[in-house]
Amino acid sequence: MNSEQLFRNILAKKSFLCIGLDTERLKLPKYLQHDKDALFKFNKEIIDNTHDLVIAYKPNIAFYEAEGRIGWEALEKTVEYIRKKSPDILIIADAKRGDIGNTSRMYAKAFFETMDFDAVTVAPYMGEDSIRPFFDFEDKWTIILALTSNKGAEDFQYYYDSFNHQYLFERVLNLTKDWGDIDNTMFVVGATQSQQLVDIRKNIPDHFLLIPGVGAQGGSLNEVAAFGMNNQCGIIVNSSRDIIYADSGRKFGKAARAAAKKLQEEMQILLESYF
Repeated sequence: MNSEQLFRNILAKKSFLCIGLDTERLKLPKYLQHDKDALFKFNKEIIDNTHDLVIAYKPNIAFYEAEGRIGWEALEKTVEYIRKKSPDILIIADAKRGDIGNTSRMYAKAFFETMDFDAVTVAPYMGEDSIRPFFDFEDKWTIILALTSNKGAEDFQYYYDSFNHQYLFERVLNLTKDWGDIDNTMFVVGATQSQQLVDIRKNIPDHFLLIPGVGAQGGSLNEVAAFGMNNQCGIIVNSSRDIIYADSGRKFGKAARAAAKKLQEEMQILLESYF
C-alpha cells in the first residue's frame, strides 16, 4: 500500500483513524481475564465492531511480549484476522525497534515477513545502519520516531544544537527523510506537540505522520488536522485507551464502536472541509 492508496482509503472510509490494540489482560472485562485466549478474543470483538471506521490498527508489541508464547500467538491471530476481515486496513507493529544492522535485519524480517505487518515503528538513535534494513522490504512502511508525546521527550528530543540551529528531533527529520520516500516512510509526531507541526511540515511536507496522543493524552484533533494535514491528508491519528477500554463489561465492543464512531465523524467533517 503506497501513499496514494492510503489516501484513497482515507477518503473512502471518511476516516484517518488508527486504533491502538494495547491489549492488557488486567484491563479486560473480568469475564475474559482468565481466558487463555483472552487477548485475541478481546481484539476480535474490537475489530468486529470498528473495522469499517478505521484505516489502521496498531498493536503495541509490549502487551503481547509480556504474555510470552500465548501473547505472540494472540498477536499472530490478530494480524491474520484483520487480513481476513478487512484487507484494506494498514497493520502497524508498534515495536520501536532499532539496533545494529544485522539485528535490525532480523527485526524487519520478523515483522514484515514472518508476522505480515504492513508497517513497524523504529527508533533512529543508533543511526542509519540501524534503520536501513527495514527499507529493503517492498510495499512496507518504516515509521520513524521523531517527536513523541511523553514527558521525557524533553530529555533528548528538544536538545538544541546552537551551531546548526536545530533541535535534535529536527535533525532526525532532516537526515532520515531521504533514507526512504513518501511511499515507505512515515514519522511519529505526538498530538500534544501540535504546536511543532507547522515547522515539521516545512521539513517533510509530503510524508504521512502517525500521530498518537489524541484523547487520553490530551491532544486536540482539530489542532492536529489544522497544522498537520497535507494534500493527501497526510496524518493517521491513533487512539487506544479511549476506544478499546470505553467499557469494562460485556458490551465493550459496542462501547468501542461508539467511541470510534465519534472520532470518525469528527474526522469526516475535517476531511470534507479540506477535500
